[in-house]
Amino acid sequence: MTRHYYRAVVQCDVAGAGDARRLAAGWGWFNQIEVLQRGAAPYVIAADDAPDDILARLETPQSPRPRIMGIVNTTPDSFSDGGVHAAAGDAIEGGLAMAKAGADILDIGGESTRPGAQTVAADEEISRVVPVIVGLRAAGFGGTISVDTRKAQVAHAALRAGADLINDVSGFTYDPDLAGVAADAGVRVCVMHGPLDPATMQNDPQYDDVVLEVFDFLEARIAALGAQGIAREKITVDPGIGFGKTQAHNLALLARLSVFHTLGVPVLLGASRKRFIGTIGGAPDAQDRGPGSIAVALAGISQGVQTVRVHDVAQTAQAIALWRASVAGS
Repeated sequence: MTRHYYRAVVQCDVAGAGDARRLAAGWGWFNQIEVLQRGAAPYVIAADDAPDDILARLETPQSPRPRIMGIVNTTPDSFSDGGVHAAAGDAIEGGLAMAKAGADILDIGGESTRPGAQTVAADEEISRVVPVIVGLRAAGFGGTISVDTRKAQVAHAALRAGADLINDVSGFTYDPDLAGVAADAGVRVCVMHGPLDPATMQNDPQYDDVVLEVFDFLEARIAALGAQGIAREKITVDPGIGFGKTQAHNLALLARLSVFHTLGVPVLLGASRKRFIGTIGGAPDAQDRGPGSIAVALAGISQGVQTVRVHDVAQTAQAIALWRASVAGS
């Protein structure tokens, strides 16, 4: 039997619509749903004609406003920021500046996951991220601190230091003990579609239907984590732009991002300074991809994405504020 997938056709307009449904109790609304299936052309139906369980998930309240996750890479070989936060003091200072500029979450990473990157030993990763987390808390940062790691040992150390979210680019497939660490601590998790090794993930990635395959992966991971004691309410999903995907794959996912709301959990978009932005925008250097990154972030927010993971926090916060004011008309 052919499976149907349902994507809210999200609108953000001052007029609204009398019969529209609010997406995730947020800023977007919809009265149409695109139906996707393998091997057939998509088609559009009225929202009221969609299954009740689909509508319930689309209307599950999430964040009432877009949230910003600021990227703090403590690695010396980051593709995107040239290792400017490799020293703990610089990372702490950078994180505090991001928080002041509008970051709701600081994502601290000690292992590069750029294409071709090699795995870092857990002890080395811990030595990079823990001092930064401790320093941020000591400096008074009271917001969410995410540890960007695939390893249970690193996550455990980071949580003890003051982190309260685990962001795993492998979707909790790399280390079988990581889910248990999250469940025992009762913290939120972000599950990304990036199950391949960063060292080889860009070696000719292939999908029959990238949107539906990523959806299936994330749906299965939510179920698997639930079986390990992590409630759906604790899970955010990330389609993994740039991880084991070509430019065409990335653009296909961006065009239909709102399909992931059907999972009934918050959606995070992490596209900042990725290679396809440089290719399309004519910016070979990652540091010059800020405008393109902001454009992609706003495109995601217009499809209801609740969190954007970015390098350029101040500029993104300004863009979101003006986008929201322009849509609201005040």
